[in-house]
Amino acid sequence: MVRTIDLRGRELSPADMLAAVPRATQARAEALDTAARIVDDVQQRGATALREQAERFDRVTGHDLRVPAEHIAEAIESLQPEIRAALEEAIRRVRLASAAQVPDPRVTEIGAGAVITQRWQPVHRVGVYIPGGKAVYPSSVVMNVVPAQVAGVEQIALASPPQHDQGGRVHPAILAAAGLLGVTEVYAMGGAGAIGAFAHGVESIGLDPVDVVSGPGNNYVASAKRAVAGVVGTDSEAGATEILVVADAAADARLVAADLVSQAEHDEQASAVLVTDSEELAERVAREVDRQTAATRHASRVAAAIDGPQSAIVLVDDRAGATAFSNAYAPEHLELHLVDAEQAAASFTSAGAVFVGENTPVSLGDYMAGSNHVLPTGGQARYAPGLGAYTFLRPQQVISYDRAALAAVRDGVVALANTEVLPAHGEAIEARFTA
Repeated sequence: MVRTIDLRGRELSPADMLAAVPRATQARAEALDTAARIVDDVQQRGATALREQAERFDRVTGHDLRVPAEHIAEAIESLQPEIRAALEEAIRRVRLASAAQVPDPRVTEIGAGAVITQRWQPVHRVGVYIPGGKAVYPSSVVMNVVPAQVAGVEQIALASPPQHDQGGRVHPAILAAAGLLGVTEVYAMGGAGAIGAFAHGVESIGLDPVDVVSGPGNNYVASAKRAVAGVVGTDSEAGATEILVVADAAADARLVAADLVSQAEHDEQASAVLVTDSEELAERVAREVDRQTAATRHASRVAAAIDGPQSAIVLVDDRAGATAFSNAYAPEHLELHLVDAEQAAASFTSAGAVFVGENTPVSLGDYMAGSNHVLPTGGQARYAPGLGAYTFLRPQQVISYDRAALAAVRDGVVALANTEVLPAHGEAIEARFTA
């Protein structure tokens, strides 16, 4: 049974609101320590560590760490036509949305002969991680690879765990999606070890270090990204999935419950939260969640997530309280089941992605909306974006001054340099005007 947090009748400061947010903090703390050890092991022992981790976590031995090209070709050949069509349509939609995230160069004339060009350069090499534990995510291949391609990345390597029931191969649906996108550098390695391998490289299998690591995963994958930050760039720490639904009395309890259950299906650590000012709706949703959980295929997994400390029904006094709680929580996925959802959306400023109205469920965004489903978790949406073409771009300034433009600021530069007791800075300017 999902627990209830009653915030009604309380004046909450921002700190109080953050403290009321349901999080599985202990699980995250444990994951960070474990992930750091796994990353260090891969850095020190390379392929040997990866093979030991595959045996321990995936029950796989003797597999190809670097996926042979024929495995990818076979996966494409065996792909069911309707799945191929769905993947190709998802690729088309994500490519369109990602293209809007690439800024055009901007030229600013500071003065006569003084020009600054703002341009966005793609990184050279990217490592994409695709989970493969409790579920299979060819959609995540699309969500990671397409924005990198749109950004202009030259080299894309992909990793996904070896599958015990596939004879140690990467799942064929993931291989097929990679093949459809032209990705040929694929590795059968999973979890925190894969993140460490991307960051540090593994020479014995031909894996060069990457510039940026992206991709979703569980709390261990998210924690591994934190462990390699500073060695490589990373996207947001997309850990165990989160959904927060803000609903009013007019919402359909059956649909709200269906969306909560859909995200709880991912993992026992998934977060499913409802915020409402209607006690009656809360009760109806709780009953629906129990009913739908019992009927769904992964009932035990869903029940574990729903019953965990990271999930709750939160009762608030009014819309303002719901908005404040949502912005403090900063969910990965935010759904608005409100009579005025379109108008209300502007007030919900902290979320990885906002799904507006009852006909825009999170599962649409997971596959075919065109938006990206790799999003920040754990409250990071307060300051971090989801994955996009911009994840793989570096803003860069190109400065060009002619002699007259430099002369116009000569005295100012020298004055500031002397004030900061850095006279050689000023002397470098003066050298251009003296014989």
